[in-house]
Amino acid sequence: MIKKNIAKLTLALAISAATAGVQAQTFVFCSEASPEGFNPSLFTSGTTLDASANTMLNGLVEFQLGTTKIKPALAETWEVSDDGLQYTFHLRKGVKFHSQKGGFKPTRNFNADDVVFSFERQDDKKHPYHNVSGGSYEYYEGMGMTDLITEVKKVDDYTVTFVLSRPEAPFLANLAMGFASIMSAEQADMLMAKGTPEQLDLNPVGTGPFQRVQYKKDSLIRYVANKDYWDGAPKVDRLIFSITPDASVRYAKLKAGECHAMPFPNPADVAEMQKDPDIKVMSQEGLNVGYLAFNTQKPPFDNVKVRQALNYAVNKKAIIDAVFQGSGKAAKNPIPPTMWSYNEAVNDYPYDIEKAKKLLAEAGVTNLKTNIWAMPVQRPYNPNARRMAEIIQADWAKAGVQADIVSYEWGEYLKRSKKGEHDTVLLGWTGDNGDPDNFLSVLLSCDAVGGGNRSMWCYKPFNDKISAAKQVSDQAQRTKLYEDAQVIFKKQAPWVTIAHSIVYKPLRKEVQGYVIDPLGGHFFQNVSLK
Repeated sequence: MIKKNIAKLTLALAISAATAGVQAQTFVFCSEASPEGFNPSLFTSGTTLDASANTMLNGLVEFQLGTTKIKPALAETWEVSDDGLQYTFHLRKGVKFHSQKGGFKPTRNFNADDVVFSFERQDDKKHPYHNVSGGSYEYYEGMGMTDLITEVKKVDDYTVTFVLSRPEAPFLANLAMGFASIMSAEQADMLMAKGTPEQLDLNPVGTGPFQRVQYKKDSLIRYVANKDYWDGAPKVDRLIFSITPDASVRYAKLKAGECHAMPFPNPADVAEMQKDPDIKVMSQEGLNVGYLAFNTQKPPFDNVKVRQALNYAVNKKAIIDAVFQGSGKAAKNPIPPTMWSYNEAVNDYPYDIEKAKKLLAEAGVTNLKTNIWAMPVQRPYNPNARRMAEIIQADWAKAGVQADIVSYEWGEYLKRSKKGEHDTVLLGWTGDNGDPDNFLSVLLSCDAVGGGNRSMWCYKPFNDKISAAKQVSDQAQRTKLYEDAQVIFKKQAPWVTIAHSIVYKPLRKEVQGYVIDPLGGHFFQNVSLK
């Protein structure tokens, strides 16, 4: 109790100092959960990307904040060969890695060795770091990078060439994602020599706008501004992630001035927030989808008729009304309607319990007992997974299906579902790069089974369409292939597509310079306090 009170007092003093106009500014973000780690190549959750890639690290290229346009980052310029098989990056000089107090202190600036290390670790199963921390690289493997990248070649200290096995239309956009963040090869060598290589994924140095100085799981993460940041020092001196899993508690802290920004509010609280003169609520239509995935490798969910039946047995309107309360709309495709190649002609499964019973009977399935895994965290695409699971549970009961609701701590939930322990699981996705491939490959390809593909679904006709779409640069051709893939997806029904939502970002009125990221991340380099 004493420690908790001290932590609260420290947080309150930091905020009062910032809001009272003291020169040093501390920005407090009430984040929703503890990160799974601090190496974004190992994880796909926004929680982990916010705590690592979006604060501590950089990629070769990045998205211009508020857009899906590519801009230079650790690479200043690049060229692509005429055949699309070689990408040569010219690296920024003079970029410093963070220096840890009482820990790793770099002896050189960022260079090509760090780029080669960061990609070879993910690509080469014989690399000494490949199997550290479990050796699972969801994005890299799920997007087919292992087959795509044949070599990452150091030309000289500040030039790197990626050699590809085939043309890849979204390649540059993919390199702007968090999994492609650059780690320090020098720190990796030092930790390997000490016999503690796993520390690279728990306490890495980066080149980003903030340096992590403290982490207490389920409590807080403290960062200080990187005054040597190559893109200009952040406007605040300190950044604190106050880890607050409950959306109602996050809102209470925001109202009390204990934090300056919060993600994922309860939809029911938004109207009240909008009336509060001390709070401003930013919003935009989200590039997201919420869904329930069937584990198609477990009977009877390997039977398409069972999956179709349980699609018919979900009342999406009831979910939208009860869970989203005006902030969502029913989803029929695995990509959002704001994304190019969205197939408007696809027909959704209507709510039809009798049709569900008929299909279950045709499949020879009676007295089915199963489970529904419900996320422990709020997301715009699923603001209340427990309530959503309860509605689906009641709907399925009408079709004669008994389902138990299961949940775990967020990191455990992701780890267990990745292993396929679930029968059905509630999850969702916010796009990382504005390309349909980021949904269809990462979540539904054969390469992504055992990673982002929690439906464990590998269906060749679908996989052939999305693989072909990546290899052509003409957007009209790509659109046709993705439209066909969505038709196949709907008929095969590896998911119940549930909702797309509006994204709300509540901030204290004194916050300036915050920009909503259409890709769902939270960035604080440009924020300040009035």
